[in-house]
Amino acid sequence: MARDDFPSDYAAARAAFRDAAGQAGARLHSYLNAGARGPADEPLTTDAAWLGPAEASRVLVTVSATHGAEGFCGSGVQTGTFRAGLARTLPADTALLAVHAINPYGFAWMRRVTEQNIDLNRNFVAFDRPLPRNDGYIALADALCPAEWSEAARRAAGARMAEYGRRHGAAALQQAITGGQYSHAEGIFYGGAAPSWSRHTALRIAAEHLDRARRIAVIDYHTGLGPYGHGEKIIIHPPDTAAFARARDWYGEAITSTSLGTSKSTDVVGDLLTGLTTALPAAEVTGMALEYGVRSLNETLDAVRADNWLQHHGDRGSAQGREITAQMRDTFYGDADDWKDMVFEQAVEAQRRALAGLAG
Repeated sequence: MARDDFPSDYAAARAAFRDAAGQAGARLHSYLNAGARGPADEPLTTDAAWLGPAEASRVLVTVSATHGAEGFCGSGVQTGTFRAGLARTLPADTALLAVHAINPYGFAWMRRVTEQNIDLNRNFVAFDRPLPRNDGYIALADALCPAEWSEAARRAAGARMAEYGRRHGAAALQQAITGGQYSHAEGIFYGGAAPSWSRHTALRIAAEHLDRARRIAVIDYHTGLGPYGHGEKIIIHPPDTAAFARARDWYGEAITSTSLGTSKSTDVVGDLLTGLTTALPAAEVTGMALEYGVRSLNETLDAVRADNWLQHHGDRGSAQGREITAQMRDTFYGDADDWKDMVFEQAVEAQRRALAGLAG
């Protein structure tokens, strides 16, 4: 059963992925993050599994744990795909590249961010140019990330955010919070001041494995937005591009767009899909983020803020620390059979559509 392929933690995820990929005949490559360790002082590694012809001109790329704590979903899909044999039924001249735990620190520590508190999906920007400015975040920074995580402090912060929403609208509030920011290194949705290890590794994997490819489909697995178990097909490509038209042809009219405001996600800069597309100028790249809902938006943002407070002000070993860590897991991982079944079924359908699109 595919639901058995979803892991209990990062270490179990990595072991299951490597075993399943090896059993399927994939060639494995490992990338050690020498600058971070896991909760049990274990090494943290991104793994890439290549299945199919080495010279394939068409490649389906799947990515898990861009936001570390969301890695349960993508890891389960990747492992289940290998175990079910779906990855072995590849069209001619087509390969599968499964990138497992691109942010292993976040996955291991139950955080969305990297070891430098960087949101990887905001990190693919040009750091030699002026960085984007998020005035809404700057106005709300101390409310979003208070120094105390008491009931009184949370009520006061909530009132500040509600007032901002009344004055500027709900969409502007969400953009201020989640759109990404480059001004507060200890804040949430921080894009960084330089490329992270995970960004370097993603681009290294692309350079080492995708230099021969001419048509590439990328599916980046996420959780945290939308209805329970529903997979939203989010397209980052601008609406007036050939890549957007291809995505619509492949995945149907149900796709959503951050640029058009039809997605549950805000319009962001520095995302991994755009970073990979830019890094592969000789290839035709069609990218999609497949985002599954678990909890409500307010619960999700509350968990992210609590985790940020814990990292900078709290004690992970305390009762409150363990509670917040469990809250993060429950917010980004629907650890229930029905959720896993929904996730896997929609992921398999998306992969089949991507493979058909590549072949066409």
